[in-house]
Amino acid sequence: MSRPRAVAAALLAALLAAVTTACSDGSAARTAGGARPSVTIAASDQLGGAPVHLAQERGLWTDGDVAASVTTQPTGRDALNAVLGGQAQLGVVGDLPAVTAALGGRELRIVADLSRFTDWRLLTRTDRGVTGLAALKDRKVGVPQGTNVEYALSRMLASAALSASDVTVVNLAPNQVTPALARGDIDAGVTFPSFYDAARTALGERYAEVAFTGYTARTLLIAGPSADEKTTTAVVRTLLRAQRELAADPAGARRAVLAQSKGALQASYVDAFQPRYAYGATLSPELLTELTQEAAWAKTAQKLPGAADGAVIRGHLDPAPLTAADPAAVTLR
Repeated sequence: MSRPRAVAAALLAALLAAVTTACSDGSAARTAGGARPSVTIAASDQLGGAPVHLAQERGLWTDGDVAASVTTQPTGRDALNAVLGGQAQLGVVGDLPAVTAALGGRELRIVADLSRFTDWRLLTRTDRGVTGLAALKDRKVGVPQGTNVEYALSRMLASAALSASDVTVVNLAPNQVTPALARGDIDAGVTFPSFYDAARTALGERYAEVAFTGYTARTLLIAGPSADEKTTTAVVRTLLRAQRELAADPAGARRAVLAQSKGALQASYVDAFQPRYAYGATLSPELLTELTQEAAWAKTAQKLPGAADGAVIRGHLDPAPLTAADPAAVTLR
């Protein structure tokens, strides 16, 4: 190669190296200084976690300080496992999965109580004579064991001075309670609210129910080991915005939840039951009391390890992200 060509080649190589370095440094600077952190949220209960699904449907994450993706899991247990297994940094789960994980010594933090639901029903048949909860004594009751529905049944029984030993508990999947009632295999059943309408349709004139409001089921935002406080706070801020939009446009929020469910929920169910949820991210003394009571039940009923006391549960509550986003929402001291 002639000397002029060699000099030109060297200059070109140096120029390319400089451009490459500049691009690389610029990218790094943008990542360090301005890029939004990404986070995966594993969600389960579509109605209880409506602000999450509303944020996803309306693209609210793009306006916030975090790039979030939401995966919908079949159950709260699946969402919890996704968080504990590292497939998601945050999760939307019911109270019982969070409590059982805490008793098991798993590393998770309860960041917010997103919503509360109290409109439970004991499903039964007119020909079984179960007109009140006290009438459950010596009856067969179907329930999906290991879920917060089983805990709801325990509270129903306790309200009538009964316990699980006073009834025959039949373990059924949530969608099996209605067929079992229709066949007469059980006298009564407790299942998820999304199956109430199916029971009413299947039983027709034989359908009967006993209302119960003595248990507040809570939908919680939890953080796993890999979730940092800054990113979690950004998620909470976006959910608070979604919460405000839900309150301002309930019908639009119901449409968003229905769209995000991708056929898993029926419009009639969403329209009827979403208004029965109380939304508003909080961390309250009432939450700690409820979770502590539930932990005591879970330890006995499911033979779980760990101390079921308020101090243990309190240690799993992380008020910092919600305090940063909305100090008034945290009344737990």
